[in-house]
Amino acid sequence: MQTDTPPIEAGRATSAPGTVWFVGAGPGDPELITVKGRALIERAGAILFAGSLVSEAATRWAPAGCVIADSKDMTLEQMSSWLIEQAGRCATVVRLQTGDPCLYGALIELVQPLDAAGVAIEVVPGVSSAMASAAAAVESLTLPEVTQTVIFTRIEGRTPMPEGESLEVLAAHHSTLCIFLSITLMGRVTAALTAAGWSPDAPMVVVHKASWPGEEKIIRGTVATIQGLCRDAKIVSQSMIIASPTLGARQWTTLTKSRLYDASFTHKFRRASVNANTDTPPDLPETT
Repeated sequence: MQTDTPPIEAGRATSAPGTVWFVGAGPGDPELITVKGRALIERAGAILFAGSLVSEAATRWAPAGCVIADSKDMTLEQMSSWLIEQAGRCATVVRLQTGDPCLYGALIELVQPLDAAGVAIEVVPGVSSAMASAAAAVESLTLPEVTQTVIFTRIEGRTPMPEGESLEVLAAHHSTLCIFLSITLMGRVTAALTAAGWSPDAPMVVVHKASWPGEEKIIRGTVATIQGLCRDAKIVSQSMIIASPTLGARQWTTLTKSRLYDASFTHKFRRASVNANTDTPPDLPETT
């Protein structure tokens, strides 16, 4: 069966550079990589993976003869040079990045030197650790009439935050916060939430190595207790912090349901079967 994108051989027979694909490896479980990402690995001539965050198991689909390197000891310049060099000998070069390449990765910093060298670039999205953490904890990041907003952020450390993006300012929205790269600064996280008016009893969840087989840990607590619980569990790296008014909704006895699936709600694909607040058939609107 033909496909829209023909297979690309690992080697190359022309003088034109190959393509460097920035592929989201997902949060940890190798099987959470996308089908497209796996297909690229299967035909790659070279793979550069972020070994400090990406499981080497994600490279297991690579073909024989594929050059595989770990970037954890490389500088940005060394990584760019390696990718450019491999693009000179391979049709398909894969840069495997943790989660999604567009979130908290050095995507643009790596792309600019490749652009200057005339190397073609493609990006394949991946599953973020924020999504994997919510899935692991069986939590919804949004709920009707609770919050419809999710903020991805981090707390200021060695990397400063732009003006107006401090955690205290963002937390004032009292929506869902997925806080990256901040587990070692948990005291400052909870202080910012407290300053923004979050209750000491507000629930929080920390997921360490979300989806990593045999390594995942889920810590549930509150603004007042989560720091101590993480300390006791020796959670000091690779963790997603979630603070949200939706946490724990699985156990709520009262829950506002989505209108989309309500029997009294008409939409493009289904006519309402009852009027709201009655058991009588509805007056259906005309459609065009």
